Amino acid sequence: MNAPHEVAANYVEIGKKKTQLPVSKMLILAIMAGMFIALGAVGANTASSTIANASIARLVGALVFPTGLTMVLIAGSELFTGNALLVIPLLEKKITVAAMLKSWLFVFIGNFIGAILVVLICAAGNQWGLFGGALAVTTIKVAVAKSSLGFGSAIALGIGCNLLVCIAVWIAFAAKTVVGKVVGLYLPIMLFVLSGFEHNVANMYYVPAGIVAAMNQNFAALAIQAGINVDVLSWGAFFYHNLLPVTIGNIIGGSILVGCFYWYAYLKK
Repeated sequence: MNAPHEVAANYVEIGKKKTQLPVSKMLILAIMAGMFIALGAVGANTASSTIANASIARLVGALVFPTGLTMVLIAGSELFTGNALLVIPLLEKKITVAAMLKSWLFVFIGNFIGAILVVLICAAGNQWGLFGGALAVTTIKVAVAKSSLGFGSAIALGIGCNLLVCIAVWIAFAAKTVVGKVVGLYLPIMLFVLSGFEHNVANMYYVPAGIVAAMNQNFAALAIQAGINVDVLSWGAFFYHNLLPVTIGNIIGGSILVGCFYWYAYLKK
């Protein structure tokens, strides 16, 4: 395996190449990552939707969700949360602030497009109708919970998430085999889902999926019968109560708590 200081040194060049991608390729790879993470979220909701015990349901979903980041890292794509580590080549003066922000912007947009594509696929295929609509209820319930977060809480949960996601990426870069990469990334990703932390790209699926599912009168009726307040769901609530603060938290958790700290520990002279 690569030692931590080797991972830090290697990422300087990796990050530099990421920022040099043409915008068209950056967007395509970001769309792929958005779809991969969204599909992990689809699997997590599906696996947990008929489990009554909340903690067991969360654990089962956490065991499934890491498939998303596995596809991102092994198949090759661009994920906003992982790219928080671009602060490392920035601090090494190998890229500019403008190059980093450009990458973040287009990858964010691509991730969102990819996640929405998966929402549309699930809606068109009536995927949420599985288990007599139980999956739709879970999809709406998750979206309501995420849309009801306080701004500060969402930032804090975003910090915890991307601390673990970037550690997962770091461990994957330490491994030299596909098996090693998958095993290495699996536990930190499982831990962030199990702990209820917030990932902005995953939420690009979770909340829009709940909004769209609630537009189906049958699904909305089932959710109301389950005591879920579907009136909470709106695009405004999604952007203000979740996506914006979670993104801020993800940047802090990945860029500062992993990127800046490890740059200082391993690269700063």
